[in-house]
Amino acid sequence: MVEDSGTVEEAGRDSAEAGQGGGEAEPDNGAAARRDLAVRAAVEQGLLTEADPVVALLDVAGVRASAAALHAAFAAVTAPGTPVLHAFAVKAAPLVPVLRLLRAEGVGAEVASPGELGLARAAGIAPDRTVLDSPAKTPAELREALALGIAVNADNPQELDRLDALVRSAPTRSPIGLRVNPQTGSGSIGALSTATATSKFGVALRDEGARARVVRAFLDRPWLTRLHTHSGSQGVPLALMAEGVRTVHELAEEINAAAGRRQIDTIDIGGGLPVNFSSDDETPTYAEYARLLKATVPGLFDGGYGLVTEFGRSLLAKHGTVLARVEYAKSAGGRPIAVTHAGVQIATRTVYDPRSWPLRIAAYDAEGRPKDGPDVAQDIAGPACFAGDVLATDRPLPLLDQGDLVAALDTGAYYFANHYAYNSLARPGVYGFAAATGAVRFATVRAPQTVAEIVAESGGADPDALVRD
Repeated sequence: MVEDSGTVEEAGRDSAEAGQGGGEAEPDNGAAARRDLAVRAAVEQGLLTEADPVVALLDVAGVRASAAALHAAFAAVTAPGTPVLHAFAVKAAPLVPVLRLLRAEGVGAEVASPGELGLARAAGIAPDRTVLDSPAKTPAELREALALGIAVNADNPQELDRLDALVRSAPTRSPIGLRVNPQTGSGSIGALSTATATSKFGVALRDEGARARVVRAFLDRPWLTRLHTHSGSQGVPLALMAEGVRTVHELAEEINAAAGRRQIDTIDIGGGLPVNFSSDDETPTYAEYARLLKATVPGLFDGGYGLVTEFGRSLLAKHGTVLARVEYAKSAGGRPIAVTHAGVQIATRTVYDPRSWPLRIAAYDAEGRPKDGPDVAQDIAGPACFAGDVLATDRPLPLLDQGDLVAALDTGAYYFANHYAYNSLARPGVYGFAAATGAVRFATVRAPQTVAEIVAESGGADPDALVRD
């Protein structure tokens, strides 16, 4: 069963230490091997039950490795002594133990709401390692951030006006910047492309007169010391991301020249490194992106500017697995259908936009062992009451039977932590795991949601609220 003592952070540390000792480590210490061990252990230790037929698993060793790769990639191209903050985009996995784990790996937090800030603070992430971004910050949010000393990236001129009044009314330690949209174009997923001509984010830098107004805004505000952009996301080519960063670096140089001093001291390049959802390979890599940035914007890394990054999906996606039981195996129109408990409530983007967000599916038997047999084209359906609730269509897999298990892979970011409560389906339990010396240890990240909690969230405490005279 899940150990009550210990944390996700400790479990991952135990795994790393065991891998360095003389014990019998799992085969090749690879992610796929750890995943197979974890699936089998989830069955054996009773995480997957009739009451909880879907669970989410997070590979702690994998998360640690991604954080280490991020640090190493940028350290390799940055001048010694340059201040660098890697801030995790909390929206990708808004779970306090996950943020605590990343904090232990030297990663801060990028937040975009009071809720996300509350999670970061609960995880113990310091204000000076926290960045507030959002296109719709309220005065109360801004006041809180400035009082705490959290870095703030303003989105637009009206927000700068609000900050003018707040900075005059009370001194603050907060570094304050302005987000600009380099308008460098769209990737393959339009809904995630933040640097289009009409994006809602930041100041549109190529609009008529906008560049001059941005320069003037900085000259009028000596406390405005950062520039921010975020031009990457899933489907955006690395070259396009790098072009957005180059555009903002050139703007920083222009502003500093106009000011006659190093007014802008830090550039926040956002995140958005795409993830490979087609295999276990982790591509593109942070090192590849950092080298491209170095080649495209060499002045960014010469020590003249501090650097902030805001990666999210790329730190966690490959290390998450959603595991669900096949409740029924049926067929329609001659095609087999495995009806499972993982659907739109878990993989909302995949269900509504399967071409942009395809998921890999792995098949296991009822005991959690990889399933053998010839591939058969079949559908993997979810539990929600609409026809489109399908994780995979016509997918070749060993034929799934009632009681078997399906695993939705690469789901560590934006899947099991961003629940969609269709049909009042419960949020699954989330468990971090460490696999070492042939054994698997689980730590509860978030307990499964109960029916009582669903009722309470849905006004159950006052059922007569609408029928009173």
